Amino acid sequence: MYVVLVGPSGRCRKGTAMSQGMYFLREMGIKLAAESITREALIRELQQCNDTQVNINTGDMFLHASLTIYSQELTVFLGYNNQALMADLTDWYDCRDVWTYRTKNQGTDQINGVWVNLIGATTPDLLQTTLPRDAIGGGLTSRMIFVYEQKKWKVVPTPFLSKAERDLQKELVQDLERISMMAGEFTVTEDFIDSYVPWYTAYSEGDPPFDDYRFSGYFERRPTHLLKLCMICSAARTSKLELNKADFDKALGIITLTEKKMPYTFSGVGKSNTADVMQRVIAVLEIKKEMEFLDLMNQFYQDVDKFALEKILETLISMGYVTMDFSNNKKMIRFTSRRNMDS
Repeated sequence: MYVVLVGPSGRCRKGTAMSQGMYFLREMGIKLAAESITREALIRELQQCNDTQVNINTGDMFLHASLTIYSQELTVFLGYNNQALMADLTDWYDCRDVWTYRTKNQGTDQINGVWVNLIGATTPDLLQTTLPRDAIGGGLTSRMIFVYEQKKWKVVPTPFLSKAERDLQKELVQDLERISMMAGEFTVTEDFIDSYVPWYTAYSEGDPPFDDYRFSGYFERRPTHLLKLCMICSAARTSKLELNKADFDKALGIITLTEKKMPYTFSGVGKSNTADVMQRVIAVLEIKKEMEFLDLMNQFYQDVDKFALEKILETLISMGYVTMDFSNNKKMIRFTSRRNMDS
């Protein structure tokens, strides 16, 4: 799976959230790619990850090359408009049995059992500058699950683990060790089929979870994302390699909750010249709740003039984001909602 945490810089603690997982990755000895690496070096690292594992159900042996990409600054890892690397990540998402590539001086080579995971973090602004506009909506971005948050959930002045949390940490490591030994093909129960088939049929014939053309590719691959998440939920629950209704319900609940804020991932990405400024105005007003027009103008004068800012505010008023009134000879802008973003 490719999972990317997205949010404004410094306000939602993306790196802090990711660092909790890094402890377990290191404890488990998971093979990690370098955070800044060339395409050729990444392919070489993936090839060096070749390993053999035994199917716990059949006893058959199979080859796989498993590598995890961990990047708190995803745009640094991807580079600017790096089409070749993004094309490789797109190919690897489907876990090919054999992936072939041609080197410049050494001919053709292949990697067996490609299995790449990605966990990264970035901001909407950096996504806009790193990815070519025509890549948003399809290709690599359609294979990513974007987890968006505007601000941190709570303030933690003493970020230290209690004794109970350290004991739990040890238990989680032991559990993950057992999970890492699992290998083989998942089977499904009848109640899983009874839940998944009607959902898939209704989803294929119905509407997407939200309306945004930039996620058209994601909508097509949503069932694949869901099935992968079902397998993760099952592995966390049991070692039977079996998907049941509980796994389906839990996975669907997780992905549905994530999708509530997912549309804000590409905020500022659009054909309008002021699309990025509009999103930043929304972010500022959400935090301040109320601002005088003069103060807002002083904050954005380097990006837009008075006429353009007034047009942006007119648009936000018509969308139901803000209201405007005059009090004490001041033009006041008040934030109202994020269109039920947190509902």
